[in-house]
Amino acid sequence: MKYKKIILAAAMIIGFFLRFIYLDKVPVSLFGDELDVGYQAYSILTTGKDYMGNFMPIHFESLAEYRTPLYLYTTVPTVALFGITPLGVRLPSVILGVLSIYLLYLLVKELSGDERVALLSAVAISLSPWHIHYSRTGFEVSEMILLLLLGIWSFLKGLRKPNYLILASVSLGLLPWVYSTAKLFLPLILILILALWWRELQKLPRKALVACIMAFMLVIIPITWSTLFAGGAERFGSISILADKTIEPSIGFERLADAKRRDPNAANGVAATLPEKLLHNKVTYLGNVFLNNYLTSFSSQFLFTKGDHNPRHSIQGMGVMYKIDFVFLLLGLIVFFISAIPTKIKLFIIGWLLLAPIPAALTDQGGDHATRLILMLPPLLILVSFGLSKLLSGQKSRSLMYLARVGTIGTYLISFIFFVHQYLAHYPIESERWWHAGIKEAIIETESLADAYDRVIISQADEPLFKFFLSYAKFPPQELQERFPQKEDLAPFGKVRKLDKFYFTSEGDGIGLYELGTKLPVRTLYLATQKEIVQDLKNEPSRVPADLKLIKVFTQPSGMPIFYLFSSSKTD
Repeated sequence: MKYKKIILAAAMIIGFFLRFIYLDKVPVSLFGDELDVGYQAYSILTTGKDYMGNFMPIHFESLAEYRTPLYLYTTVPTVALFGITPLGVRLPSVILGVLSIYLLYLLVKELSGDERVALLSAVAISLSPWHIHYSRTGFEVSEMILLLLLGIWSFLKGLRKPNYLILASVSLGLLPWVYSTAKLFLPLILILILALWWRELQKLPRKALVACIMAFMLVIIPITWSTLFAGGAERFGSISILADKTIEPSIGFERLADAKRRDPNAANGVAATLPEKLLHNKVTYLGNVFLNNYLTSFSSQFLFTKGDHNPRHSIQGMGVMYKIDFVFLLLGLIVFFISAIPTKIKLFIIGWLLLAPIPAALTDQGGDHATRLILMLPPLLILVSFGLSKLLSGQKSRSLMYLARVGTIGTYLISFIFFVHQYLAHYPIESERWWHAGIKEAIIETESLADAYDRVIISQADEPLFKFFLSYAKFPPQELQERFPQKEDLAPFGKVRKLDKFYFTSEGDGIGLYELGTKLPVRTLYLATQKEIVQDLKNEPSRVPADLKLIKVFTQPSGMPIFYLFSSSKTD
C-alpha cells in the first residue's frame, strides 16, 4: 500500500512540475481569449461587473461573444494576487489539472476496483501531452475535466453512500457553467448514466433523490435560462455547422452537376428532380459534415500523428497523445472487454468515449479541435491504462516481465523526452503568432510614449487589439463601463473607436507604408502592423519614407517583425 501512495504522490508532483515550470514562457504569451479572461476577472474584482457593465453575470459579455462564467470567476483570486499575467490567468488551470490527476485515480479505482489500473491512469494523465498543454493555458477545459471526473466519481460513490449524490449533482450541474461544449455533452452523459443505473437509483432513499434533483436544478436552471434567452448560445450559433454559409451553394452545385449529366446545357436555376433533392439537401449535407467530423476525432492522424490543425491547440506534427499509446489503446480495448468488470461499467466507459465527440462534431472544423474534444481524454487514458496493466503484469516468465517493463518504460521515456523538448524548445517559436507574441511589448511601449503626443492610433489591420490595450495598459474597468468607446470618424482612417487619446482603427488592410506618411497627422503616434507595412524595416530601415519617423520595431521571439511604431517627421 505504501508504494502505491508513493506512485500517486509522484504522479501529482511530477504533474505539477510539468504544468507549472516556465508557465510565463510556454505558451509564449497570453493570447486574446486569455487576456479577456484576465481583464474580466480584474473587472469583477474592482467593480463587481464584467467590463461591459453587467453585475455578476451568468454569461460574461465580451467584445465578440458571451462567455461561460465559471473559469473567469475562478481566476479572480489569482488575478488579484498576480495581476493580468500568465501566472494570474493560468495558475487556476494548473491547479485544476493537478487535482484531475487524483480524481482520475479515484474514478478508475471506483469503476474498475483495480488499484494498478487506477495508478496507471493517474500516471498517464500526469504525462499526457493533451492534458499538460491545456493545464498550462487559460482555457476553461481543465476545470471542465475536473468537474466531470468529480461528478462521475461522486455519483458512483453515491450509489452506496447517498450523501455523495449532492456533490455529484452540483459538480455535473456546473459543467455548462465552464465551457459551451459541456452544454451539449451533459444531457448525453446524464442519459447514459440514468439508462445504466436506473434500477440502483430507484432503490435509494427518496429524500436523497429529491435533494439530489433539487441541487441539480438550482445549479442548472440559471445557466440554462441565460443560454436560451440571454445571449449564451451566440457563440455556439457562430461556430455551428448550421452557420456555414456555403451550405446552399454547395447543394446547388451538386444538383447542377447532376442536372448536367442529364442535360449538358443545363444552367443555374434548373429545377432539380426528386432523386436529386433526396440526395442533395441540407440533411444529407450536414449529416455528411457531422460524420466526417465525428470519425476524424477517432483518427490516428488527430490522436497520434498530427494533432489539431491549430498551433494554439497542439504541437504541429505531433498527435495529442503519444504514438506508443496507440499500441496500448488497442491492447486495452481487448483486455477491457474480456475483463471481469461489470457490463454496465464497460458500457459506460465506451459510451462516454463515443458520446464525447458529438458536441465538437456539430461545430465547424470540430473533427480535430483538441479543445472541444478533450472530453474524450479520460476514457482514452483509462483504456490505455488497461493495456499497460496487462503488459506489465500479465507475463508468466520473469525475463519476459522484465523485458516488458523495460521496453514499455523506455519507449514512453523516449516519447516523453521528445515531447518535452518539442514543447519547451520549438513550440514557443513555431506557435508564436498564434499566441500573439510581441503584442504586449508593443502596447506597453506605445502607451508609455503617449503623453508626448496629441493622439495615438493603433492599427487593427491584422488583429483586434482593443482588449490587449485594456489589459496591458491596465485601463480602469469602471471608466470603460461608464463610457464604452463609440466609433467616430478620424480622417483618413474612417470609423475608429476612441478611448481618451487612443484611436483603434477598423479591421482591414491598413493604409500601407508609402501612403502613411502623407496621411499621418503631426504629433501622432501610429502603431502599424507588419501586414500593412509589408516591407521588413527591421533589416531594411532605409525603406522608411522621409515623411515618417520609425521609433521602434517590435519583433516576435523568432526575430520576425510584427509591429512598427511611427510618428510623422513633419513639424507643426
